[in-house]
Amino acid sequence: MRSYDVATSFAASILRAGSGMSVANPGQRPEQPLELYEFEACPYCRKVREAASVLDLELMIYPCPRGGRRFRLVASRRSGKTQFPFLVDPNTGKEMLESDDIVRYLFATYGAGAAPLALSLPVLTDVSSMLASVARLGAGGSVRRARAPELPLELWSFEASPYCRLVRERLCELELQYLLHNVAKGSPRREGFVARSGKMMVPYLIDPNTGTGIFESAEICSYLDRTYAR
Repeated sequence: MRSYDVATSFAASILRAGSGMSVANPGQRPEQPLELYEFEACPYCRKVREAASVLDLELMIYPCPRGGRRFRLVASRRSGKTQFPFLVDPNTGKEMLESDDIVRYLFATYGAGAAPLALSLPVLTDVSSMLASVARLGAGGSVRRARAPELPLELWSFEASPYCRLVRERLCELELQYLLHNVAKGSPRREGFVARSGKMMVPYLIDPNTGTGIFESAEICSYLDRTYAR
């Protein structure tokens, strides 16, 4: 099962041509992390996460898998629709639905250039993102019973990493809120991350509720199941 998960996660990254692998043309930096209500298997949510990775933005992630109630209902009440992704920018007061509108907003507000072709060609972007979801057979799409932590977890990741994807899928299925620190290639955040963790390796999870810090996607997923799954 592990080899299958890794292989199909690599396939998802290949189908998206590595979008979200590297930082490109970041502009103004927000004072506070942006808030994103989304679920990992959603092809439209993937586009927004890729844009955040390219722009080196931190996100507070509120996972909203199908069947979930912890954050999905909050997003529906706040936006007026059961539709994802839903972005809240506490720096500007902006709240938005529609992935293409969100991507344009992110690059206009926090970028210093146009969105890359992988995020700006509507048909190509949507189709390849849908195929990436198909490759993972909907992993990260449906809820699993879990208890809620008191404090949000923290994950160092970047969107195109196949190993990071496996962890994000598990966090989503368990409805575990987390602060996403994007550290794609070229991120100025990498130096601080290495100083904190001791090496440049992702995914890396910190759980402030237990004082635990873990590398390796398989170990992180096992930890999340032991600690939070019911």
